[in-house]
Amino acid sequence: MARTKIKDIFNLQTYDIPLNVKGWVRTRRGSKQVNFIALNDGSTIHNLQVVVNIGQFGEEYLKPVTTGSCISVDGKLVQSQGAGQTVELQAEKIRIYGTADPASYPLQKKGHSMEFLREIAHLRPRTNTFGAIFRIRHHMAMAIHTFFHERGFFYFHTPIITGSDCEGAGEVFKVTTMDLHDLKKDENGEILYNDDFFGKQTNLTVSGQLEGELAAMALGEIYTFGPTFRAENSNTPRHLAEFWMIEPEMAFYEIEDNMQLAEDFIKYCIRWALKYCADEIQFLNERFDKELTERLHFVLDKRFIRLTYSEGIRILEDAAAKNRKFEYPVYWGADLAAEHERYLVEEHFKCPVILTDYPKEIKSFYMKQNDDGKTVRAMDVLFPKIGEIIGGSQREEDYDKLLARAKEAGIPDKDIWWYMDTRRFGTAPHSGFGLGFERLLLFVTGMTNIRDVIPFPRTPNNAEF
Repeated sequence: MARTKIKDIFNLQTYDIPLNVKGWVRTRRGSKQVNFIALNDGSTIHNLQVVVNIGQFGEEYLKPVTTGSCISVDGKLVQSQGAGQTVELQAEKIRIYGTADPASYPLQKKGHSMEFLREIAHLRPRTNTFGAIFRIRHHMAMAIHTFFHERGFFYFHTPIITGSDCEGAGEVFKVTTMDLHDLKKDENGEILYNDDFFGKQTNLTVSGQLEGELAAMALGEIYTFGPTFRAENSNTPRHLAEFWMIEPEMAFYEIEDNMQLAEDFIKYCIRWALKYCADEIQFLNERFDKELTERLHFVLDKRFIRLTYSEGIRILEDAAAKNRKFEYPVYWGADLAAEHERYLVEEHFKCPVILTDYPKEIKSFYMKQNDDGKTVRAMDVLFPKIGEIIGGSQREEDYDKLLARAKEAGIPDKDIWWYMDTRRFGTAPHSGFGLGFERLLLFVTGMTNIRDVIPFPRTPNNAEF
């Protein structure tokens, strides 16, 4: 008999039919005559109740059917007479695939802390919480690809190993095949990479943006979606050393076009989540964040306010003057903290905000300079609870201005000559933005720690599994 997924069983309209299901036992309870097995196969957050007649199978045969074990059940699907479920499977044949010793299986039916579950990241997808999170993660990836594909963007694969540091922060993981115990150095003590695999210093990418811009200058509209890496020693609930980024780049987009695309994109993803992950979101709303659904609709139902950085600073300074307490000082030129961003969204405007035209000193070298000589056409999308969720800009297309900014930022021409070529040969106005996939998932799931929305988090002193 062919297997039926549990998700599909709940959509059936017919009863008294033979079915086969396979999955993992969440619980087993009952009396000496009848047992009830809660079975889950990962296709849905809902368990299927399997009714087992003890006399038919024998207590000894059923002993290994404990929490965590894996079984196959042939039986008849019937309408349930009990509370809590609409259908149940009356077992006629049970095959035990794998057992789980109750003395050592760590996911017994009881409450587990998120910290404990991170220590067993190889098993936590079997919990209701992480099953829900990782199904949502899948659906958000599908939403991203569908959004861009429907709009004629091309999915462009940028390199994982690169010789450039897009952000210029130096917080990169170095890639080498050299013997770390016997590194060759020059007379100044600098490491010689001549004999290394690539013949030069290389790193894991911090962003696909620069290569994405090259593609946009040929294909028009592209997006990247892949892993990126930061060797930033930040042990916070918002930082990972390995995470995924979505980075669209568009030729002929001014910053206004960029802002509209960002708003349309984020709303599309949220709409997709509410449509395809309704059960998971309801579960997370009930168990973890009572305001989750309300917050998703808050973003979906409101137009994003466009606001310049200077206007935002004035609003924050006025609030501070009226005794609104901020942990970090507010002044023109400051890099806004999450508390400032959230104040604008949650208290002042009560809707999402896109902040633009930041001081050039606190933004990256590639952002287009405004005529005032002080600001650049940067844009940050600010959300409730999170603060910045998207960062982007119109890119500087003028060769001389870009070269001068790169020199100011201390970026050697030898590292970005190929990037500069796009400004030498057929330059054009263009824009783009970046969205950390895990930041999006934090918002959609209501989780508070970024380590809980990626299967195997990579953080300082943690590279398990």
